[in-house]
Amino acid sequence: MWKFFVYSFIGIFFFFVPVTIGETNTIMIDHLVGWVKQFFAPVLPYYVLVLIFIGAIYPFIKGTWNKSFTDLSFSMLKVLGVVIGLMVVFNFGPSFVLSKDLGPFLFEKLAIPLGVLIPIGSIFLSLLVGYGLLEFIGVLCRPFMRPVFNTPGKSAVDAVASFVGSYSIGLMITNKVYKDGHYNHKEAVIIATGFSTVSATFMIIVANTLGIMEHWNLFFWFTLIVTFIVTAITVHIPPIRFESTETYNNQPYKEEVSRGTSLLNEAWLDAKDAVKQCNSLWENVKINIKDGVVMTMAILPSIMSVGLLGLIIAKYTPIIKYISFIFYPVLSLFPGIDVPVLAEASTISIIEMLLPAAIAQDADLVTRFTTGVMSISAIIFFSSVVPVILSTDIKIPIWKLVVIWFERVLLTLIITIPLALLIF
Repeated sequence: MWKFFVYSFIGIFFFFVPVTIGETNTIMIDHLVGWVKQFFAPVLPYYVLVLIFIGAIYPFIKGTWNKSFTDLSFSMLKVLGVVIGLMVVFNFGPSFVLSKDLGPFLFEKLAIPLGVLIPIGSIFLSLLVGYGLLEFIGVLCRPFMRPVFNTPGKSAVDAVASFVGSYSIGLMITNKVYKDGHYNHKEAVIIATGFSTVSATFMIIVANTLGIMEHWNLFFWFTLIVTFIVTAITVHIPPIRFESTETYNNQPYKEEVSRGTSLLNEAWLDAKDAVKQCNSLWENVKINIKDGVVMTMAILPSIMSVGLLGLIIAKYTPIIKYISFIFYPVLSLFPGIDVPVLAEASTISIIEMLLPAAIAQDADLVTRFTTGVMSISAIIFFSSVVPVILSTDIKIPIWKLVVIWFERVLLTLIITIPLALLIF
């Protein structure tokens, strides 16, 4: 069990313990990313461009590009992402692409940091999730998962996997467990739309873009708690409340079985089982780096295309501004916040979760902090999470996803703003 203690400790240290090196106080993952960006600065744009190109042709190589209208749409958008990436790196094309706050912003502030951060983060994620810590936490969370979220205790593992791994990992786990009969349809929908948020690595990008990295631990734990409070509320209101409770292919529902011992002892036994079955450190690192690179390749072209389209719509058209008025009645209740900026940031979060940070990066601290929490807690965005959900066997119509997104954003704002005003 030394692996459980040593590897988990190292993973926790790299992700959650701020360290001062030079004049910078941040977590070790962020320090590592900073050093890599500094040392390899001349080649990073070309490295990211290669990832964007491979990510764009990957659906065509796998033959998944035309499986559905959604797959076809996002495959075309990824090809567009390659074109935009080439324009930015080699400085050619129309001014609306090369404007400093559009194409170059997406490439320099989001694509390059993500291209470095996710592969590096995936190495240390193998320490955090591969040696029993995930299972240990999952068992300890059982007593409140059913009464609070209407889901089995094991769904805590999905939630933690998303936060410390990625939504793609969380959704992959959810889909497998659903198909095996451990979740019914309603439980799978709750987990897919309530727990499968972006990982800690994405949160670092958001915090850096918004200039709130000095409040990292507050931001991380506050966002974690708010996300799960919002999920606890949305499971009791439509449309989730009225979802079917049938299992996949109507197979028998598999109830959780307790070992009949104390919770702590059961958590320890589950952790021991996980350590017994775990891969070697080298194998885990290889698997996680591969997953991290594949995920990075999938995300970067979408960020460049969907992200640019979103920013162009926000900058050159009144569409986002007009839609954002739906948030004004609630936001106007709170003095001391930048209502137009927060309303636009909230609206654009459905396109891509990293775009609200671009909208609000120059706002006051309360608005920036609220924007960061909202962009994570909203969970549902069209550049990545929606296609991943639609590719699973958990069938959720797009209109329901949009309604759930709106509910989550509104609830997050109502919970976060008054507390942020008190804190800051």
